[in-house]
Amino acid sequence: MDSQDKGKNFIQWQVPEYKKPERGKHWYLLAAIFVIICLFFSFFTISGWHIVFLGAKSNFLFALIILISMAIMTVHDSQEPRMVTVKLEPEGIQIGRRFYDYDEIKQFCVLYKPKQSIKNLYLEFSNKMLPRLAIPLRRQDPLTVRNYLVRYLNEDLERIAPPLSEELTKLFKL
Repeated sequence: MDSQDKGKNFIQWQVPEYKKPERGKHWYLLAAIFVIICLFFSFFTISGWHIVFLGAKSNFLFALIILISMAIMTVHDSQEPRMVTVKLEPEGIQIGRRFYDYDEIKQFCVLYKPKQSIKNLYLEFSNKMLPRLAIPLRRQDPLTVRNYLVRYLNEDLERIAPPLSEELTKLFKL
């Protein structure tokens, strides 16, 4: 439910918890090939054009990490993302159950490029350990969100494109 209540000082809308990429059979085939190659090199090496079994020197931990990652992705792909409410308030930003005080946020950027289907709010935190948040604006007016947040936060005017990490995630459908 997208809304800005005229009598109250907040903006609220709902977004999926995460963006679920559409993956075809080719993506899963390439992922399976990648997993098999990683598992192969966990136990074997190529020396002088010969395949050599590593035996006790095999990288069991790497193989375990690959298998656990594969299991997590399989379980994660079978679930649909929950809808989370984003609420911009005078005290801070509520995203689902998590509340971010404006003191925790270094800066924000509203990126709106309709021809590229980009309509996101980016939050950079003062704490470098917290990752940048990209929040889809969906049906929210980007100018309304920007005008609301500029009262409380510094705006990143240098960002003119989505971060590279977001572009790579989209490219590899992760």
